[in-house]
Amino acid sequence: MQTKSVIAVIIVALFVILGKCKGVEVSSPEPNQTTTKPPATQPAPGGNTTDASQPTRDPHLALGNPSNATKDERNYDNFLIEHPQFVVSYNRSRGTANWVAWHLSKAWRGTARRQNNFRFDPSLPASWFRATTNHYTGSGFDRGHMCPSDDRDGSEEDNSATFLMTNIVPQAPKNNQETWRLLEEYCRRLADEGNEMYIYSGVYGRGGTGSNGTTTNIANGQITVPSRIWKVIVVLPVGTNDITRINANTRIIAVDTPNTQSVEEKPWGDYRVSVRAIEQATGLNFFASLPQSLQNTLETKVDNGPTR
Repeated sequence: MQTKSVIAVIIVALFVILGKCKGVEVSSPEPNQTTTKPPATQPAPGGNTTDASQPTRDPHLALGNPSNATKDERNYDNFLIEHPQFVVSYNRSRGTANWVAWHLSKAWRGTARRQNNFRFDPSLPASWFRATTNHYTGSGFDRGHMCPSDDRDGSEEDNSATFLMTNIVPQAPKNNQETWRLLEEYCRRLADEGNEMYIYSGVYGRGGTGSNGTTTNIANGQITVPSRIWKVIVVLPVGTNDITRINANTRIIAVDTPNTQSVEEKPWGDYRVSVRAIEQATGLNFFASLPQSLQNTLETKVDNGPTR
């Protein structure tokens, strides 16, 4: 028995010596630790962290939630709705979004046909007013998209989502079909040229001028007609770790347009303002994911880059 014990001790000692010679390190995983990597198609909160050369579909609110919208139904004028295609801060009192946020790159683009299936958004609580396309009929205002249909033609499902009425506001026809259309087309051109964008679009004020004249509301007062329609666009070359790539030279386009028929008398570039001006008009706080000093730099400049 003593001989067997001695042999066992010798064998254990040899294993220890060999392990040290080969640099072998044996460790046990920490509790709750996993070695499974998340799939590459699931981006990190700061944006794409996979192949820098390939456009991806990144989180819409990577730069922050500008009104701290929540899913609490008691927060009825700042109610958060998250669709895979875009995110909404909904205002029950206005019957429209405060703002809509979405990411745009070629990864969202495709050849799906326009679905044109305007309909109420079932994400709204059942007891709340839910706008339908009929509420806009004969109003003199277009059913204006915040997140454009053509930004989401990667699939029929993606395109269909843009026709949910929480993504729609009463927009003067000339604004929607001219000024806003040209701005949207410019953004898609930037995507085609190898850029990606984080975009916010929204409304404020009361009273717009459509084809039937000026009014403050439609749908028997259940939908407020905004006086202004704005957009904030952060432009980056396609890449990874988007938040860390934003710097003082990053292009920021902020546009604030009147919701009127005369808006198209000037090109959209003439309506460029600072992000700070939109913050002051709306009470929103953009770019909360960035350091305060960088926010100040980006939010106080006015874009003067190309517009076509």
